[in-house]
Amino acid sequence: MKINMVSMEDGIIALGFRKMAAYMERLNPDTKTYYVGLPRYRSMWKSFRRTLGDTPQFTGKDFDQIAESLCDADIVAFSSMTGYADMTKEVIARIRQMNKNAYIMWGGIHPIVYPENAIQADVDAICTGEGEFAFQEWLDCYQNGRDWTHIKNFWFKSRDGQIKRNGLLPLMTNADLDALPFGKYGGEEWFFRQHKGFTQITLDDYLQNNGLGYNAIWTIGCPLHCTFCANTVFIQNDANYKKIRHSSPAYMVAEVEHVRKIHPHVTTVLFNDDSFMGMPNREILEFATLWREKLNGVQFVVYGVIPTLVHREKFEMLTWAGMQRVRMGIQSGSEKMLDFYKRPIPIPKVEHAAEVIAEFKKYQLAPSFDFIVDNPTETRQDVLDTLELVYRLARPFTMNILSLRIIPNTMLEKQMLALGFDVDLIDANYLRIRPTWSNMMMFLLLWYRPPRKVFDWMLKKAHAYGEPQKNYKLLLTLVRLPWLFLQGYRHLRWGEFSVITGKVGYYLWKTGILKLWWKIARPKYEMPVKPDLAPPTSVASAQA
Repeated sequence: MKINMVSMEDGIIALGFRKMAAYMERLNPDTKTYYVGLPRYRSMWKSFRRTLGDTPQFTGKDFDQIAESLCDADIVAFSSMTGYADMTKEVIARIRQMNKNAYIMWGGIHPIVYPENAIQADVDAICTGEGEFAFQEWLDCYQNGRDWTHIKNFWFKSRDGQIKRNGLLPLMTNADLDALPFGKYGGEEWFFRQHKGFTQITLDDYLQNNGLGYNAIWTIGCPLHCTFCANTVFIQNDANYKKIRHSSPAYMVAEVEHVRKIHPHVTTVLFNDDSFMGMPNREILEFATLWREKLNGVQFVVYGVIPTLVHREKFEMLTWAGMQRVRMGIQSGSEKMLDFYKRPIPIPKVEHAAEVIAEFKKYQLAPSFDFIVDNPTETRQDVLDTLELVYRLARPFTMNILSLRIIPNTMLEKQMLALGFDVDLIDANYLRIRPTWSNMMMFLLLWYRPPRKVFDWMLKKAHAYGEPQKNYKLLLTLVRLPWLFLQGYRHLRWGEFSVITGKVGYYLWKTGILKLWWKIARPKYEMPVKPDLAPPTSVASAQA
């Protein structure tokens, strides 16, 4: 039986898809993996032009070419986020025309978050939960001619349009996660290139997407309930999603060892977890000890840090293991706006978290803090509160300044509709912020903290998003330039090539120059002899 697995999203990172692809290969060896989506490679030039993150535009001819390559299978299974939902529907419709006998499935974030929209595509089924065990049960029924329309985590649609909406399976346990294969990485994989069609993924593709990095997820779940996040729907579906689930530290370390056998140049692992720091101290210590023993010299990055879960003991253990930087969500300096986003995190705790992170600045790159701008519900005071917080935060740091975008069917969409606001959906580029004075100030504060009197004068010109105001497009561009060069300098000085992508870092690694530079540029952190092993952090304390 031939199965084609298709990822419709940005580049080739596709973490959940790779995990599912490996599981499907285990069940059915005749499974091929395909990636569709123009690469949004990170670059100084794209950042300068603010085109990084633009959704690719395909022509009808492109869609035909994609469908022709995918349609010759018994089962065609798609995975996509909401930003690529329309593109996925286009390809599905063409496959249906070309092969009416193909069984077409659609999984990934979009069918989970917005199933009523996804089921309207010309599909036979959508996956509305975790897919591994559900697909295994479905495949067994399909291969043996048994009825499958009762299987949970799926909605099924008959050819006459009748829809069977099934419930959800329990979430996978830690033991279940440990039993899964590592995500598919390397081997035979195919990427769609405009004007060329599908060609095999090469080392160069990995270097252009990830540089010397490898993207991973260790933990699943989040104790928060932020209205702008797809996790709100996951939690509505199953309240247990708030609990942190994870494979064992040994499994995670073994996964990285497996990847480095394929690509020895991988020297930085980027953890895309929602709540990595939610792990209890004992698990963190086991992870850090194993990492130091098995992967000494490989550094890692932790995204999705929650301010209330930043504790010095965890940073000591993780920095000792090789943590080189973190990314923390702040979103706003206004407690009113944090309440609006359902992020009950007091501003003093945000500042304390930044101070703890700053204690490790000798051993880490500058942390990155996330902020949401261009929210029409903000008042001028909310904007001022955010600017004041950025002015006070312990330095150094950088920021991801993100224009508000809506994921359909989330709590935030309902809030905005109730208030009568029209906000761009997630398929619009959230890196394209409005060129307002206040947004210009955000970028200025990344590399320069003006004297207090000058800052107070600048604050007088800041306005709320909905107030009449001038556009400062040229000024915003000019103010962003020093920040871009500063970021590039920091990463080059550190010898960190997971953000600076392409072949340069690879050749520096291959010739041994990079390893020599690391000995000079990266000071070693010595962990205290006996770290404080506090009790596990509960969900309640994470929300305090």
